Amino acid sequence: MSRRPSHPVRLLASALAAGALLTTAACSDGAGSQSASDTAAEQAGIAERNAAEQTPSGSPTSSPTGSPSASPGTLTEAGAKAALLTEADLEDDWTQVQDADKWRDRLLVGEVDVAAFLSAKAEAAECQQLLDGLYRDNLLGEPSGPSALTGFEQGESRLLEQVAGYDRAGLDDRMKWLDSLPQTCDEFTATDSDGDKRTVQVTEASVPDVGDAREGVHVTVQGSADATPVTLTLDIAAVRVGTSALTVTGGGLDGGQASSVERGVRQGTERLQTVLDGGTPSPQPTNLD
Repeated sequence: MSRRPSHPVRLLASALAAGALLTTAACSDGAGSQSASDTAAEQAGIAERNAAEQTPSGSPTSSPTGSPSASPGTLTEAGAKAALLTEADLEDDWTQVQDADKWRDRLLVGEVDVAAFLSAKAEAAECQQLLDGLYRDNLLGEPSGPSALTGFEQGESRLLEQVAGYDRAGLDDRMKWLDSLPQTCDEFTATDSDGDKRTVQVTEASVPDVGDAREGVHVTVQGSADATPVTLTLDIAAVRVGTSALTVTGGGLDGGQASSVERGVRQGTERLQTVLDGGTPSPQPTNLD
């Protein structure tokens, strides 16, 4: 018994036959030949599209089924923790600590002297944000998504890293704000609750060319501790990757930690990018010098 043609094939055959009849009619009527030919081609095209739409669902053109995976580039709580630096990522003798979230340096506490600024309140407010942000570990503002923090010690120096998700517009604003600090707050005075004066200087610092955007500043605070003159030196770098960012701050009374901060930024950005790509950071650094 002969096999009956499938529905798509019958549609296409009917369309071709209709096209042939229309073409024959056009030859007998010269005045309408162009429009009839166009109509035939149009009918054949419709038939071909109808046949394509009847393709069985199991063919390569069918839509994939199953639940969609998580959007790439989304930071999770587990991802933020996995992206944090480890001792293996840092050179020298850095030791990871468990209470980095409790670190606070009293030299960063003080009220900015408004009278010393040409633009008074506006510029003074920017510099006050710098001191407060360094003290509270939120230079990039409060995260709107997951966040994680870790810290390391080496002698009298400390290195702190935070990884977090942010609102994109707010994050861009804070990055621009960091970029403006060396001009706005190049040098100013702050006074603590005891009336002691501190001189703060802010300069630009280089940051490795990583991530989608990056900013860095170098901050020194000259004051006193137990009636002894001291200088707190901090190197700070922030890197944006999508709507996530990492901030690395290093230094102390022994001086800055520019090289360790730079290394932390390179390793930290690589770890964060790996997490955002859906991977797991290697337990050993992959870009050793």
